[in-house]
Amino acid sequence: MKRSGGIKVTAAIAAAGLLAVCSVLAINRESAGPDAAAGEPPLLLPEGMPIVSKPVELTFLAGKAATSASDWNEVMLWKHYAEKTNLHIRFRLAPFESIGEERRLALATGSYPDAFYAARLTQPELMRYGKEGVLVALDDLIEQYAPNMKSLLERYPELRRSLTMPDGHIYSIPSFYDPDFLSMLIGTPLWLNRNWLEQLGLPEPETTEELYAYLKAVKQTDLNGNGAADEIPYGGLGINVLIHHVKGAWGLGNRGLANPFVDLDEATGRLRFIPTDPKYKEVLEYVHKLYAEGLIEKDIFTIGSSEFYAKGTQGLYGSMVMPSPYTLMNQSGYVGSPALAGPHGDKLYSHVKAPLVHVGAFAITNKNQYPEATVRWIDYLFSEEGSKLFYMGIPGESYEETADGELRYLPGIIDNKDGLTIEQALTPYVTWLGGSYPGFVRQPLFKGSESLPESVEAARKVKPYAVKEIWNPFNFSPGTLGTEINSYVNNTQAKFITGDLPFSDWDKYISHLKMIGLDSYMLLYNEAYQAYVKAPASPEGLQQR
Repeated sequence: MKRSGGIKVTAAIAAAGLLAVCSVLAINRESAGPDAAAGEPPLLLPEGMPIVSKPVELTFLAGKAATSASDWNEVMLWKHYAEKTNLHIRFRLAPFESIGEERRLALATGSYPDAFYAARLTQPELMRYGKEGVLVALDDLIEQYAPNMKSLLERYPELRRSLTMPDGHIYSIPSFYDPDFLSMLIGTPLWLNRNWLEQLGLPEPETTEELYAYLKAVKQTDLNGNGAADEIPYGGLGINVLIHHVKGAWGLGNRGLANPFVDLDEATGRLRFIPTDPKYKEVLEYVHKLYAEGLIEKDIFTIGSSEFYAKGTQGLYGSMVMPSPYTLMNQSGYVGSPALAGPHGDKLYSHVKAPLVHVGAFAITNKNQYPEATVRWIDYLFSEEGSKLFYMGIPGESYEETADGELRYLPGIIDNKDGLTIEQALTPYVTWLGGSYPGFVRQPLFKGSESLPESVEAARKVKPYAVKEIWNPFNFSPGTLGTEINSYVNNTQAKFITGDLPFSDWDKYISHLKMIGLDSYMLLYNEAYQAYVKAPASPEGLQQR
């Protein structure tokens, strides 16, 4: 009996060991793809570089900013990384202005790529296409092949919570900013023309009325001395960025920008739909006054980035909301605006992004025959060494590292002999320009405009008034109801500002929102909020859910 029991135990152990070996072999066979031949070394390498033992080609659909290179396949970063990893990525680019349409079309028709890169997948898309199996669940892959991402999730439990969809799975790699990197979370300060302030003898505005007075003075004065009334008091890409900057002066937006229309009414402890609040009407009335008096660029609703940056290089703007006048326009005479106080004494700086900026910055599809290798590929870019490569490019080509470890771009980029801006000079080397990329952005390794002294100083000025509790995006899908409400709010907002719709129609605007289904929308939003605040942050708790 004893001998028989020993044989059984030994057999069980042997079977367990054989099962483990078979599991590892299965992973390598699956990663190897259909062309793997018997007797060849495994295609997927468990660590180090290269990632795969022979060249593999994948296709990514990627969102592209106007400031990045027109062909990423020729950018030095990706050429170098392909040689390093043996994974050759063919980037299929779509401008950010149309990436949503391209992405939706690809998913709807089944013509989607091996992965989506900087393609701005939404929570509803992650939920739907993850559940349908179009997007690959990354939980186990992160655990086995992504030590950097795994470490990030352990360090920031709220990040894991926000990435985890209601079915308990993670389907995407995010664009995540260091929560302590405030100038990065602000991203686009309200910049004021310091030279023009000095010419006018005005201090930096501290209130909304002082900002109005400054813009009015810019309109009425030939500050560039060319004899033409071509000064533009305020300019930016669209009107929403200005609204987000001033609404805090009315106490609105107290949970940051990730949920732009919803915050918390701290008097009641309930969710508030900002665009129906009486104070929001006052915000729109204020912006309407600026627009009606010619203090806002007349083409604010239609101007493209190229035209905006071109005007900026001519030094025409008195104020702007943008990442950096220096890096994008070669303009050095601007300072960040202080937090503004409003008519009721509110002084909240609400233009602060959530650290989880893009939940769907990267996702792998079921067409990808090498998901393990692809996860290793993206995870390296979250490491210290990979971040240097991604943000700085190639040492000796685009940047240098000083003896004390400081990273800095080479003189040909900082002070380009052809007069290129920093971002223009960087386009042959890197592709992070314009944002939305998957990665962990932290100050020592990121040398974009948000790390410049004037950007850090702008953040320092507003820090005492900045939003203290920032919500990440909620994981819910309001469907066509959400689309209809957001579209109506944005369209009506523009009409109020231009004067096409009088403010005497405000009550009609509220009634129409209720008719569309605002109450139902807010019930859905509240369910998502309750799940957000109550959701467990540990992987064990998520699995139990």
